[in-house]
Formats: sequence, C-alpha cells, structure tokens
Amino acid sequence: MSPTSLRTDNSNNSTGLRKRLKSSSLRKRVRSSALYWRIKLFLKRISGREIWIRPDIAIRATGKGDYHYDSSLLTDASTVYSFGVGDAIEFELELIAGHGMIVHTFDPTPYALDWLETQEPPDRFKFYPWGVAGKDGVLTLFPRLTKKGQRSKIMWTSDPEQADPERAINVPAHTIPSLITMLGHEKLDLVKLDVEGAEYDALSEMLRMNVFPTQILVEFHHRFPGIGQQKTLDCIDQLRTAGYRIFWVSPTGREVSFIRRT
Repeated sequence: MSPTSLRTDNSNNSTGLRKRLKSSSLRKRVRSSALYWRIKLFLKRISGREIWIRPDIAIRATGKGDYHYDSSLLTDASTVYSFGVGDAIEFELELIAGHGMIVHTFDPTPYALDWLETQEPPDRFKFYPWGVAGKDGVLTLFPRLTKKGQRSKIMWTSDPEQADPERAINVPAHTIPSLITMLGHEKLDLVKLDVEGAEYDALSEMLRMNVFPTQILVEFHHRFPGIGQQKTLDCIDQLRTAGYRIFWVSPTGREVSFIRRT
C-alpha cells in the first residue's frame, strides 16, 4: 500500500471517529435535556405505554435525580427508611449532609452487600441486609433481565416474568410496620422505595396496619409484564384514600413523591 493510500485510510478513519464521537456527544446532550424526557414521556403516555400521573398539589421539591422530597419537613431528628441501595447512595448521603439525621437503609441483594463493603459511608448511614415485603419471612428475588436479555448484577426483582428464574435467591424480608417495631421507632418521616416490584405489597401492608409516613418516594414498576399499569393505578388510589397527595413526578413518570399532612 502506498503512503498516499495510508494517509487516505487514516484520514477516513479519523473522520469517521470524529463523526461517531460527535454523534455520541450530541445524543448525550439531547438525553440530558428536560425537554427530551418530557417529549419522550408524552409520547409514551399517548401510546398507552406509560401512565398519566400529575401532581395533586404544588410543593417546592428538593432532590438531584429521580427522587424529590419536601426538605422543610425534615430535621436531624427525622426518621428515614430507604429501601433498595444497589450501588448508589447519593440520595441518602444528601439527606445526611443536609439535615444530619440517621438514614436507615435496606438491601438484601448480593451486589449491594459486596459494593457497600468497598464504601465508607458516615456513621449516620445505617445499613440492614433485609428486604421489604408484604409479610415477614422470606422473599424470593430474581436477577433482572435487561432489554437485551442480559442478566443484571445489580438489580433484583420479585417478578419472575422480568427475570432469570433459574438463579433465584431467598432473602430475609420484613414489613415496614415490623421494621418500625424491630428498630424501636415511633413514626416515619420519609420512606423511599426502589425495590423492583416489591413496593406494591409493602405499601399495601403498611397502609393496612395504619402506618403513615409523612413522605413516600416510590419507583413504580408497572412496565414489568407480571405487574402492569393497573397495579400502579390501584396503589395510587390506595395512597390517596389514606390521605396522600402527589407532589412530584420524575421525568420518566415512574418515580412519584407523595405527602400526607395531618
């Protein structure tokens, strides 16, 4: 191959690389914009792939990401439960840094247990290797499958239709009312649930036992085949009947913040 051919090939490769990088950078900028997510959510809603959820009341919400809350109701004496750690504790650390309270976190999945061993969270970050469920005992979890059919190392779900059923594990789990008794708390100021489908039974049992945290931040998983949209709609109706009102909905339409004022 001649030097001229080499220069031409290198030039073409360089040009192609620049185009790919530019395209990738553009996609990242587009996907990071609020307008992109509003349009995407709107299209999903009108096509029936996502639920129409709107805030019931207007509150100045605080947060960076999927979970927002009313910070004016939190103090260093607040009791917070956060279910589902995975490999991200920015939300919990934000609460501790901003308000100085103890945050009680829960996650029984293998990845979360291993990952937390590599971290050095503050003393006010309390961790328990338990799941949350609609009854005390054992909860069966399955590795989540991605859209490409690959098994997730981080996410585990109680919905076998959204998972690899051959790699199920059994983990200790408790209801929210039971955890309050076990940990010696009188009330809850904020509960966050990112538990891949276990939120429905957990919230139903919590309400049945007349436990009413002031704020509930929850990611709903109605996109899972074994759950469906009606289950989320029924859960929202239960919460509204118990006096809760929606004050924030994430750009994806799946993370929802509720508040109950007495």
